[in-house]
Formats: sequence, structure tokens, C-alpha cells
Amino acid sequence: MSKIKKNPTHEYSGWQSLVRKYQQPDLRKSMWQVVNSFGGLFLSLMLMYLSLSVGYWLTLLLAVPAAGFLVRIFIIQHDCGHGSFFRSRCANNAVGILSGLLTLVPYKFWRKTHAIHHAHHAELEERGIGDVWTMTVAEYLQARWWKRVVYRVFRNPFFLFGIAPAINFIIMQRLPVGVKKSWPTDEKTSVWWTNLAIAGWLAAASAFVGLGAVLMVGLPVIVIAASVGTWLFYVQHQFERTYWEHTPQWDYTLAAMHGSSYYKLPSILQWFTGNIGFHHIHHLSPRIPNYNLQQCHEENPLFQRVAQLTLLSSLKTVLLALWDEKQRRLVTFREALRSRPSVAAS
Repeated sequence: MSKIKKNPTHEYSGWQSLVRKYQQPDLRKSMWQVVNSFGGLFLSLMLMYLSLSVGYWLTLLLAVPAAGFLVRIFIIQHDCGHGSFFRSRCANNAVGILSGLLTLVPYKFWRKTHAIHHAHHAELEERGIGDVWTMTVAEYLQARWWKRVVYRVFRNPFFLFGIAPAINFIIMQRLPVGVKKSWPTDEKTSVWWTNLAIAGWLAAASAFVGLGAVLMVGLPVIVIAASVGTWLFYVQHQFERTYWEHTPQWDYTLAAMHGSSYYKLPSILQWFTGNIGFHHIHHLSPRIPNYNLQQCHEENPLFQRVAQLTLLSSLKTVLLALWDEKQRRLVTFREALRSRPSVAAS
């Protein structure tokens, strides 16, 4: 894992002018991405249904590429939420809402929470909406015993990447959790409209092939895609030398460049994940369509001054759990407990 210094903001001055030319959506590329992503998912689901007569082992094998296509559709929904996938706002909303019916994520509600994530990512005083629950070492050591137990369960890799994603996408996304009174009505009601539409297509599919077949085909795809999506979101922000800062010192540019990683994936995985590995650039400029992120990264050395993770090095992040404000890095529970005397003294 690359270790980077906390360069002052002026080292990235001029980035706004560099990203400008990559912010223009290309209708041909966007439409082709819609075709190959939605088409790939529907073809995979059809093959999974046909494979039920052969053996469920084959169905589960086919669920892996199907989940890849679902992750790719979520990236399309993600871009639409940022208004970067099409020039037309109506087109972004239409495709975003349609994508949400497959990803099980209410488009307008998620768009709001994700905008909050971008506006306050890595800001210690603004944790709680659109991020992974992260405590500081001091907060953890001073917390009540029951809160420490809950936090340790939450940060356990088996729960965080195995159980929590399915709970989040299948159950929690059905509820307007965290909604604020000040939010527009359509962002609140989008949850219920999405639920109604999902219930409609679920009933139609069940009437056609049977509820059992729908669940046997659909559930493994959703569970795998949810876990992959959660892992991607986690690893692109939760690495050792990431960035967290208190509000007075928090800086948008540093939060993007130092608080988001470049996740260098094999080509096939980069394709299925819609170039989201170039997460530092995405946080700098969410208006860049996913298919322009790699070009922006490669053509501008300024954007290459960033923590780089690979599949192998990213595995080391699973045990990181607490932000150490003194060392300015994420640490494990064991490391945090070793620092108990110094934290108590301070």
C-alpha cells in the first residue's frame, strides 16, 4: 500500500481546469453501457433460470457474472445521481430510477444521502450519513461497554461484508432511514414508490416462473452484488493512510485525493465495477462519467499522487477499524488497545 504525505491543498491547485474536458457525457458511450449492462444482466438471469433444471450449483456459478452486471448497473445509477451520465436531467432520472428497481436502491433517496457523503466525506463532525461507521480511538476507548461490543460486531469482516450488505440492500433500503424533515417530499416518497414497483415486478415474475424460481435466481445475485458493492465502498475510503479531519481544518480537495484511493483492478473487474476504482478523481469531480475516469487519471500526473491499492494489498484493510488522530491513520483494535494509556492521559 502506498504511503503518501499530507500535501497542502495548493499542491493540487488547478485541478478544476484539468477535469473540465472530461465532464462531458458521450451519448453513444452511455447508451452502449446501458445496453451491455442491462442486456448482460437479463441474459445472465435467463441462463440462471434455465440452469435450475441442470443443478443449483450451476445456477450459483452463473450468479457471479450476473452480480457483476448488477454492480455495473449500480454504477450507472450512481452516475445518473450525479447528473453525469447524460446531458439531460430527465434522462438521468429515468435511467437512475429504472436502475434502482433492479439494485433495490431507491434512486432519489439514495441520491440525496450520497450527495451528503460527497459534501462531507472524511469530516469527523459530519459522520453518519452515506458512510461506513467509523469511530476514533478516543471515542472507542471512552465508549460504554455495550457500544464497543456493537461496534466490534459491526466492524467484523464476516458481518461487514457478509451479513450487513444483504440486510442493507434487502431490508434497510426499504425504509427511509435517516431522512430529514428538510428534504424534498419526492426524495422521501421515492422509497415507497420504489418498494411498490419492486413488489410489482416481483409479483409479475413470480406469476410467470414461480416465486421459488425467482428467489433461487435473484437472491444469490443480490447478495453477491451487495457484498461486492459494500467492499468497494469500504476499501476506497478505509485504508491505513486515509484522511479524516475536524470541520475547521477539513478540506474538500484533500478529502478527495487523500481520503479516497485508486483501486487498481484487473481489466475485467475494472469493467464490471465501472471504473469506480479511480475513486479519488470521482470525489474531486463527480460530474465525470465513469467511462472518462481512467483517461483523466492517465493523462494528468497531478491525479496520480494518491494512495494505490491492489487486490492483494486491499486485503490488509479488513482489520482496520479506528481512526487514530495522533498517528493520523486507521489502526486495528489491537493497536488501539495498546494506546490506551496515552489516550487516557490526554
